Parts: sequence; structure tokens; C-alpha cells
Amino acid sequence: MQLVLGFAQRFIQALAEAFPFILTGFFVAAVFRRFLGYKRTQRLFSGSRWGSLLRAWAIGMLLPVCSLGVIPIVVELRRAGVRGGTILAFAMSARLFNALSLLYGLTLSEPVTILSFAGCSLVLVTLIGLVWDGLFPGSGGDAQPDETVEYGVRRMAALGLAAAKSAAGRPLLLISCGLAGVGLLGAVLPHGALQATFNDDCPLAPLMMAMVGMPVYATPMLTMSQMGMMFQHANSIGAAFVLLILGAGMNMGLVAWMLREYGMKRSSAWMVMLLVVVLGLGYAVERPLFPQDIEPANHTHAFDIYSQPFTGESDGSAMWTRMVTTLNRDVQPYEWWSLELLGLLITAGVLIHFADRRGRLEEWVRSKPVETSTSRLDVVVPPSVLGGVTLVGLVMVSGIGCYAYYAPPAEVFEEMSIARTEALAAGLSGDATHAEYWIDVYQEWTRKLEVGAFLRSGETSEYQHWKARLVREHLEMLKHAVEDGERREAKQWVSRIQRSHRRMRLAFIPEKNAAIESIQ
Repeated sequence: MQLVLGFAQRFIQALAEAFPFILTGFFVAAVFRRFLGYKRTQRLFSGSRWGSLLRAWAIGMLLPVCSLGVIPIVVELRRAGVRGGTILAFAMSARLFNALSLLYGLTLSEPVTILSFAGCSLVLVTLIGLVWDGLFPGSGGDAQPDETVEYGVRRMAALGLAAAKSAAGRPLLLISCGLAGVGLLGAVLPHGALQATFNDDCPLAPLMMAMVGMPVYATPMLTMSQMGMMFQHANSIGAAFVLLILGAGMNMGLVAWMLREYGMKRSSAWMVMLLVVVLGLGYAVERPLFPQDIEPANHTHAFDIYSQPFTGESDGSAMWTRMVTTLNRDVQPYEWWSLELLGLLITAGVLIHFADRRGRLEEWVRSKPVETSTSRLDVVVPPSVLGGVTLVGLVMVSGIGCYAYYAPPAEVFEEMSIARTEALAAGLSGDATHAEYWIDVYQEWTRKLEVGAFLRSGETSEYQHWKARLVREHLEMLKHAVEDGERREAKQWVSRIQRSHRRMRLAFIPEKNAAIESIQ
């Protein structure tokens, strides 16, 4: 029972985090198929080997998808006849960074560390793509016949039809395979088994991370959060880099897709080159990027979400109740909305598959509409232009979304108050589980505070950074005190956090404004 519920909880948690990215991936794939068309998609990713790989890296970095959301897109790129090395380069870069995670990452350590990671990812993707295309030059092929639709309501219906068919087809099976890797880890790894695996004094830490990172699925934001905990504990920097590339970059669904499309020989060659380069870069950045102003810790809780969620429980009903409570707490409202939309999309795809076996709906969307008299202002926009505008618009919306996700400092402090109250109350009461959850939420708000201030002022002063960092360090000490059952020490850390919080607020909101807000 413990194995089954452990698998189910980790599977559902990963799926909830992936919902928005999976939805985005289905519709981006539909844009490539119906708006740009296979021939134009092939031209977009063609050219010299260097040029095509750099474009794949840039486009992948800009699209807001993850390693699961990229699966339906790479399926369409393969149908378009894009070179295999370019597709795999796109697949690797599309889920490493996005606007939200890159900004968040700059608050984790020295900016040079995150920027170095981004540069190393470019080197990795380019190098492996070039070598792989050189070894297997015939990995592309001719594009399949275009399925673009000219204009009118048929064009919009074609977009929805392509997304629904993809959501109920092979990409869904591959996505489920990717999530199964996380579930299996949650079923077989004992609780807390990874807490001391990636310490800075462990020479095998990057190698162990490579073994865990392959079946793991993590969104770019989750990966950045885990890297932040590793930086905060001064864990292995090389293992953090391997986590970024393999944890956020690979999953079992992508491995299954590679094996099906390119066979065992070519897929094995890609995986061997990937592991060699990733581990080489991981060991290369270990010492140069290691934080010098942090005392290394002997453990981290960053990877507890990949191990068994239950600690010694044997009663099935108790484990079920705990699982439901945890999911209701962890799954955000927008993730439930995304689940509902994804469910509707999959249902629509299944209904179309069984109700339209003769393909009449497909024939209708492909048929050319009857020409009618139009005015000079009624301009027919070519599907390729509409597709390009859609992709550019998606990137722009992603950038604008940063301002909504990272609110102004005054709003952040209002939202932070709930997490602060819950974390400190749990620290005083000695409730380790409640304290651990809300301390993590509190720490995340302090990072959002820094990014929100940077987006609006163009800079974050060293003073502001250190005040926020001091709060996070005090919260970490409170977490350790609660875990060890040190009630008196926990009470002292609560008092220190209250003082450091006030100083952090004054650093981000001038004293005059803070006084006005306190009166209001």
C-alpha cells in the first residue's frame, strides 16, 4: 500500500506542476502544424549546423515550456523533417530556463553562477548537437505535406483540432511515461534517502545526481528552487549543474521518444555524449563557482519530494488521508484550472477519434472557404504570419507575466504576512511538518521580493540583497531547531526573524512609506 500511494502522490504532484506547461506545449505544437506548416518550420530550423543549433537554443529558451510540455513540439518538428541534432538541441534548451526561472535564479547565488550555467548549457547543446549530426547526418528527412489552413473559422478550428488530437495521442503516452519516472522514485526511495547524497565533500555527488536526474521531472522554477536550497546549504555546485541539465532537461518520456524515432544506437550515442559533457562541466565548475561565504551543511531537504512521502506509517487509511491533505495544500488553484482545461482537451481528442473515424472534420477544416466580397480593410493574413505573431506574442506574454508573478514590494509584504505568521507560529509550537512547509513558502516570497524590486527599479542594492538573505538564513536555522526539537532555541530564532524581517521591510520600502502603510 505504501508503494502504491507513494507512486500516486509523487505522480500527481509532478502532474499538477506540469499542467500549464503541457497545455502550452500542445498549442505551440498546433501552431507549428497548422499556422507555420511543416515546410516553413523546417526552413526556420534549417541552415548551417551552427546557425540552426543557435536558433534552436534561442527559440527553446524563449518558449514557456518544460521537459514534458516540449514533447508534443518535438513530435511536430520531427514530422517537419528538422535535423535530429537540432531537434534534440531545442528539446534540451526549451526546458532549462524561461523568463520566470532565470530571474528567480539570479537571487539564488552570485549572478555569475546562474549566467555561467546558462552559458554552459549553450556550450553543451551546441557541442553535442554538432557531434551527433556529424555522426548521423541523415537524421532529418523531408517535411510531410503541409496541413496549414488559409483563413476563416476553419483556421481556428484547425488549431483546436490539432491540439486535441495531440492531447489524446502519442504525446500523451510519452508524457505519462515521463511522469512515471517520478512516481517510481517516490515508490522505491526511502524517505530522506537523498538528504546527504549531494554534500560538497562527496566526490561522487555529480555522478549520483546524474543517476537520479534522469528519471526525475522538474519544472524550471522547481529546479531553480532546489538549486537555491543547494546554494544555501553550500552543497555540491557540480551536482546543482547536473540537476539543471538532467532534472529539468530530461525525463523518461523523452528517452522513450528518442528510442522510437532514432533507435537504440543513435539514442545511446546521444545519451553517452550528454552524460560525458554534463559530468565534465559539472566537475569543472565545482570549485570555481563554490560559494565562499557560506558554511557547508551536512544535508539538504531539497530532494525529499523525490523519495517516499510516508515515514513509517503502516495504516492504509492514514496514509490516504495524509496524501489527500498534502495534495490539497500543495496544488495551487491555477493548477487545478489547468487540469480541467487539459482534461477537456483530452476528452475532446478522444471523442473526435471515435466519432470522426472517416476524417470528415479534418476534410472540412482543410477545405478552402467560399470567397466572398470583402472591403479593402478586410485583409487575409497568411497562416505563416499568424503563426509567427502567435509565437512572438507568446514570448511577450511570458515576459509580461513576470510583472504579475513578481509583484511590487508592498504587495509582496502583504502576501508574505500569511506565510510569516504560519511559519513563526509553527516554530513556537514545535510542529516540524507545518514549520518546514511554511518556512519554504516564506523564503520563496523573499526571493520574489528581490525580483519584483529589480523589475521595477532596474536594480537591487547589495543592502537589500543581504537583508533578504539574512531572513532566509535565520529561517533555515529555525527549521533546524524545530527539526531537532530545540524549543528554546526555536523561540530565540523566532525573535531574530521578527527583527530581521522589519529591517528587510525598511530596506525595500522607505521608512516614510512603511509608516504610512502601518497606519493604513
